[in-house]
Amino acid sequence: MTDNRDTSLTLNPKYDAAGLITAVATDASTGELLMLAHMNAEALAATLATGEAHFWSRSRGRLWKKGESSGHVLRVVEARIDCDQDALWLKVEPAGPACHTGARSCFFRRIEDGRLVRDA
Repeated sequence: MTDNRDTSLTLNPKYDAAGLITAVATDASTGELLMLAHMNAEALAATLATGEAHFWSRSRGRLWKKGESSGHVLRVVEARIDCDQDALWLKVEPAGPACHTGARSCFFRRIEDGRLVRDA
């Protein structure tokens, strides 16, 4: 059974018990998956208002703008929400590497035979 959230054209995110929603960011040009993070209502509002990705840092316990110290901001080209409004998809133009390690994507390692292999 679906509720109004599933079919409505009203933005009504379904945050988890911690007040967070999962967000993935992909490169708007290539479709490459760049990162996964979490947003609270404040981060989502800041992202929509500024056009630059903001997230909730669970480790720091605070709002942060992606690239606030590195300059590697993610300019949001399009924001989408899934059918039950508990996950976001941001199509972005990255101004540099998305990963704090300096890798283009946070998903720079493959799992092969139970081991991690770094992309070339």
